[in-house]
Amino acid sequence: MSAASSDAILDRMMSLHPKIIDLTLDRVWRLLERLGNPQDNLPPVIHIAGTNGKGSTLAMIRAGIEGAGLRAHAYTSPHLARFHERIRLAGDLISESDLTAVLDECYAANGDAPITYFEITTCAALLAMSRVEADYTLLEVGLGGRLDATNVIPKPALTIITPVSMDHEQFLGDTLAKIAGEKAGILKRGVPCVVSPQADEALYVIEARARGLGAPLLAHGQHWHVSEERGRLIYQDETGLRDLPRPNLPGTHQLENAGAAIAALRYLGLGDAALEAAVSRAYWPARMQRLATGPLLDMAPDAELWLDGGHNPAAGQALARHLASLPKRPTHLICGMLNTKDIAGYLTPLSEQADSLTAVSIPGEQNTLPVEVTAKAAAEAGFESHTAASIGDALERIVGDTPTARILICGSLYLAGHVLRENG
Repeated sequence: MSAASSDAILDRMMSLHPKIIDLTLDRVWRLLERLGNPQDNLPPVIHIAGTNGKGSTLAMIRAGIEGAGLRAHAYTSPHLARFHERIRLAGDLISESDLTAVLDECYAANGDAPITYFEITTCAALLAMSRVEADYTLLEVGLGGRLDATNVIPKPALTIITPVSMDHEQFLGDTLAKIAGEKAGILKRGVPCVVSPQADEALYVIEARARGLGAPLLAHGQHWHVSEERGRLIYQDETGLRDLPRPNLPGTHQLENAGAAIAALRYLGLGDAALEAAVSRAYWPARMQRLATGPLLDMAPDAELWLDGGHNPAAGQALARHLASLPKRPTHLICGMLNTKDIAGYLTPLSEQADSLTAVSIPGEQNTLPVEVTAKAAAEAGFESHTAASIGDALERIVGDTPTARILICGSLYLAGHVLRENG
């Protein structure tokens, strides 16, 4: 079958069930019941919530499971280039024929009942994963946790909460405590939870929720520690110490994500081969990804070109730390963001690490922030700011002045997805 067949069904789902966030589980439960409750027939589930680091942590856990000779399903969102990226069955991206079949099945089972795009496609993912043998299922929360469409597993093997920070305030609450409460909604009675480094306000909420459910916590700083020494990752918990390679995913924040992944793998009883694979074989695109080939590189052959999809203040801080750790080089940002994001919070930490910012719109995205607004926010954050009609135009201007610049395209996963599609 051609790729158009699944795309056509997805377009139909989007048009009949618009991509409007309306957090409730009632619609999901109804459709899952019509599908025979596939969520009850999955391999042991590891459910991951948090604001930042969910995808990277999941990628490391998946690499570790596969390094131990086992197989894992994985469900992540959003996708970058193609919807198929969201669903892995026993390690492989879902095939076009399988994706088309489960989408059609879910569409028919749902009928004319109201449901959102994310909800119906999550049900399709659960249905597909229930029909393929694997050793584990990795589920990444889409938004929040308590009322997210993935929160339908009655007894996961393990839950994980990565760092919680301010994001999606219009849906999750306007304080860190409220957002942490939504994330902690994935905790289940008696099920252990690995907790990444958290602000005290968030950790207090998570701990209180865990106590109420009798859910044991494996918390950073209490039950496990991670650090870097002489270019190696040092992980320590109550059973001992592990000296491992530094994570292959770039960025100092990946040490903490690796620590959470290692804590999860050790809880699952997987050995040293899994831990080595987790830090050395993980792949997660558009997270400080160095672009090595493609038309954009042809336009800037002497430049150092990076891509990142982070979009909130915590992501801006992580990016700034990573840029500060790199060898000094003229650095310029090409940035496009959604109008729902805290652009000032994202840009402020980056202003100390870059010489300029060129604002672009996100192609095909109706909620893109106008370039004039992005450029104004950049100027207020301390950048030399510019606007451009496209990434290509921005790139051409930058390398025209500084051919060997370090250039970071950033601000949105939707912008990153456009780059990956267009850059081949």
